[in-house]
Formats: sequence, C-alpha cells, structure tokens
Amino acid sequence: MSTPHHASASALADAAAFRRAIRDIPDFPVKGILFRDITPLLQDGAMFRRAIQALAHRHQGQRPRAIVAIESRGLIVGSALAYELGVGVVPVRKKGKLPHKTYRASYSLEYGQDTLEIHQDALKAGDTVVLVDDLLATGGTMGATIQLIEQCGARIIELAFLIELTALKGRERLQPHPVISLVQY
Repeated sequence: MSTPHHASASALADAAAFRRAIRDIPDFPVKGILFRDITPLLQDGAMFRRAIQALAHRHQGQRPRAIVAIESRGLIVGSALAYELGVGVVPVRKKGKLPHKTYRASYSLEYGQDTLEIHQDALKAGDTVVLVDDLLATGGTMGATIQLIEQCGARIIELAFLIELTALKGRERLQPHPVISLVQY
C-alpha cells in the first residue's frame, strides 16, 4: 500500500501479489519506457476483485458521492470501484469524447500537451469524490483532473491508483490531496 511500514501483513501480501500480476513491457509505447501493464491483473477475476476491495475498504464508513475515473484504464478501475461502493462513476475523457457541455483542463506530456474534459453537470458544488487512475507517474493527468473537479465545485476525498512510480514524484505535485496506491515502483 502507499505506506508499507503502516500496512497490515495481509495488505503487504496483497501488494506483493498485485506486483506479481503486473507485467513489465520494455520500450512501450516508445524506446526507453518501461510500461507497467495491468491487463494480467484485470484478467484474474479474484486478483482484480482484491485490488478493488483494497481501494474500497477505506470508504465503507463514509462513501463519496461519486468516483471520478480518468480515461482509459482509470475508467476500468474506477467503474469497478464505483460498483463496489454503490456510487456513481463520472468519466474524465480526452477532448472531444464527451457529448454534452464540458469543462476543460490542459496538461503537459513528455512529448506535447493534452486536454481532458468532464461534463459540466457531472457534479454539484460540495459533492464528495474519489479520483481514480491506474497509474501515478508525474501527476500531470491527475493535476488536470483536479482542476476539473475544482471547476465543478466538488470536494476531493482521495486520489487512488493501482500503481505509483515513486521516482517521478507525482505524489508531491498533488499535495495537499491524500494519495493511495496499491503498488509502488
């Protein structure tokens, strides 16, 4: 989990199992990148369920109004988490993919810029949300999503990830929001 020295033995065992289920793909999508592929974890029904339950247990006592899930793999994880908690899921998608009026936020990539959107009526002021993506790297995508949530007037409870690449220091860029990740590299 995100703070192994405070994690229970079962949480540490789960983190080790999740790590074993994540496949490393060298030089994808470009040479020099080591891609962390979650599809083997997703394909293992019991493992996927354990991962979703590990993220959900933190919110059983006080559920958010919605899970905000980022395209594309974040939508898979976020939808399952929303289902587990019995709350709605709000998609954040790339520019031009949502059919209704949207708010937009742009962010930098290693090789350019991109834009994310959320429906303007997806959340109301004061709604509580958990933001979900599959992986935390530099924090750029999540930073743009935070801007979108702020435009909606919603309140962020937590930022949740399956994987965190700690050397890229994304967690630091997302302060003061609490971050949870199941596996760290």
